[in-house]
Amino acid sequence: MKNILKLCLLFLPLLFLTSCFDILDKINLKADGTGEYTVILNASKSKTRLASISKMETINGKKVPKKSEIENKINEASKIFKATPGISNVKTSVDFDNYIIKLSCNFKKIENINAGLEKLKAQNMLGKMIPTQIYSQNLEKKVLTRNKVNTFKTDYDKMSKADKEVFNGATYTSVMQFESTVKSQTNSAYMLSPNKKAVKMDADILDVILQKKQLQNTILFQ
Repeated sequence: MKNILKLCLLFLPLLFLTSCFDILDKINLKADGTGEYTVILNASKSKTRLASISKMETINGKKVPKKSEIENKINEASKIFKATPGISNVKTSVDFDNYIIKLSCNFKKIENINAGLEKLKAQNMLGKMIPTQIYSQNLEKKVLTRNKVNTFKTDYDKMSKADKEVFNGATYTSVMQFESTVKSQTNSAYMLSPNKKAVKMDADILDVILQKKQLQNTILFQ
């Protein structure tokens, strides 16, 4: 799976028990290479079902995590990001009424996000399906790259039918906002804003897993 698509799922196992969730992956990048990274997992469309599931011990052979366990996982992820060089101002929030989880941080360079994800994987908080070398930037050439990653169809095919159903109806949105003006990009699936300072892609998560929709993109700034 690409980018952050399974990040929240893997340290929030409660969401493996439902579909109908949305992931927003957002980058706000300044001309000097610094910026802010935000990921929001919104399962509010399934909040009634999740509220019922949260009262159970197990479902479909899986242990249902308690709210305290979910909070602990989020706190662990926050600490790992805080310990990553170049990352600061790490913030997390959890809304258990609507099942919305948010993690945000500032970075000195966009590759710091890659390093933070590597640390999460090293602590077994991310599965092998998660790529970590997602972004790269060349300030001198005014280029930002969202790197291509390998397909995860084989890993997906090995999942049980119940686990696969989790992704039915799930969506992923990538938003990248810039201080500089975009001159060109290589992936036309990203919509360019009228002011040419942001790009956005909406996709079904299954389309990303099966690479029916590609996320890689090379953006050249003026």
